Amino acid sequence: MSAPGPLPAQEPQGLSGPGRAERRRAAKGRGRQRSRSAPPPAAPSRDRTAPSRDPGAPGRPLTRVEARRAAKAAKDSPAVIASRALGELFITFGVLMLLFVTYQLWWTNVRAGQEVDRETDKIQEAWAKGREPGTFEPGQGFAIMHIPKLDVVVPVAASIDKEKVLDRGMVGHYSEGKLKTALPSDKPGNFAVAGHRNTHGEPFRYINRLKPGDPIVVETHNAYYTYEMASILPQTSPSNVQVIGPVPPGSGFTGPGRYITLTTCTPEFTSTYRMIVWGKMVEERPRSKGRPDALVG
Repeated sequence: MSAPGPLPAQEPQGLSGPGRAERRRAAKGRGRQRSRSAPPPAAPSRDRTAPSRDPGAPGRPLTRVEARRAAKAAKDSPAVIASRALGELFITFGVLMLLFVTYQLWWTNVRAGQEVDRETDKIQEAWAKGREPGTFEPGQGFAIMHIPKLDVVVPVAASIDKEKVLDRGMVGHYSEGKLKTALPSDKPGNFAVAGHRNTHGEPFRYINRLKPGDPIVVETHNAYYTYEMASILPQTSPSNVQVIGPVPPGSGFTGPGRYITLTTCTPEFTSTYRMIVWGKMVEERPRSKGRPDALVG
């Protein structure tokens, strides 16, 4: 028998192929080949003016075309400019109208109140000095009217001139030309006066509230003349001068007497028509006897 030959060398179980050191060297070689074959990364562009690929990117600089379009869009169109100018015009007009209304409804009354106080003091000082009245000049105060129900105390001046009398807050006596009427002392006679209903003191604003029997007292340098309201004509034409005649048609008076006529504009805040209030004298009281009952209490 022949002796058994040597057993073939056996590889360790679970391992095959080249050894560990050889595999490590092979892996390094492949890594060097990849790095040599891969292209280098692109360097970032230094051109800051180059537009971004994303047109909606925030902070992106605009191109010339885009900048021109944006500037054009930012400009106001003619319609916008016109509407803005018209709006400013309306605002200015509204402010001016508000100032005018304030002047008419408030400031004219303030100024008229000051004028009335000064004229009343002047009349009373003249009476206190015993000065006998002569011919009254237009705008000159000569009497004081009291309407107790309306809490009205207002000077009466010669003439119905708007600037000299009515706009100063006073009541004007029809004392000139064809419209001349009697004084309270005349027997008989119709003492006719005019006054503003609105603005400038508005002494006759509420004369439409007077009722038959309500007293109207005219105070002069030597007497108190007390009238009682008799009737009212709510509306008539400004040209109807018969309402201040000696015996006014529509007043209810049937013959000559001692009357008073108050005239003012109507409707309120217009001068389209005239409102008329008539009264009849019921007492003439010398100042030496004191104030009449209508003014006492």
